Amino acid sequence: MAKEVIKKDGSREPFDTEKIRKSIRAAADHTDLPEEKKNEIVEKVAFNVIQMTDEKEEIATSEIREKILSELDNLEPVVAEAWRKYEEGKGAEEGGEERAEEGAAGGEGEEGGEGEVQTEESGEEKVE
Repeated sequence: MAKEVIKKDGSREPFDTEKIRKSIRAAADHTDLPEEKKNEIVEKVAFNVIQMTDEKEEIATSEIREKILSELDNLEPVVAEAWRKYEEGKGAEEGGEERAEEGAAGGEGEEGGEGEVQTEESGEEKVE
């Protein structure tokens, strides 16, 4: 598994699989899917993303984001849509793609402690 994540600004930090799960979960939580289905999606997508990193020493946040969205598009497009919708909204506010990449990959975000982006309305962890 990759040991480091390379953020958009070039900084590096340890790869954290839990941050990937949290980002996927945040997107799933903004859908009407049953809880059991959300859990299944989080685990399947996280497993596939983590597996992709197995032979790498380092990985860029953008590569992690692309893999997550590709997996979500194939497995449950409504979750991928929720992820992208959030990114679009954040892009208008604060350069959403950079924040999105940081959250997805486990980068440390400006506001969202430990790299997770937060929702505007509730302060809970949100997509990338």
